[in-house]
Amino acid sequence: MEYSKQADSVAKAVSDKRGNDVTIMDVREGSTIAEEFVVVTANSDVHMKTLCEAASDALDELGVSHTVEGQTSSMWRLIDAGYLLVHVFSSKGREFYDLERIWGDHPNVKLQNQD
Repeated sequence: MEYSKQADSVAKAVSDKRGNDVTIMDVREGSTIAEEFVVVTANSDVHMKTLCEAASDALDELGVSHTVEGQTSSMWRLIDAGYLLVHVFSSKGREFYDLERIWGDHPNVKLQNQD
């Protein structure tokens, strides 16, 4: 499965900032709100901010307009780039919302964690 340049760039950007369990999901067959998700887990509130900034910077470099929702949430922040949604979770938030279970029947790829 090939993913968009935008999804690949965002996934690489958050992975480079030590984002955990980075996953790209192709949800175009089951969603009317997006075609792809990038899902990542942060270690702390500061790390969530860093990952959001990295994702936003990657989208800016590609000229993709986007908005950031939930900037004060400690569980989940969302970057809406139209057809691409970036979900930045805390560990607790990722477990609670469990997008992989909800969208698990759609194609996805997990990036290797940076060590």
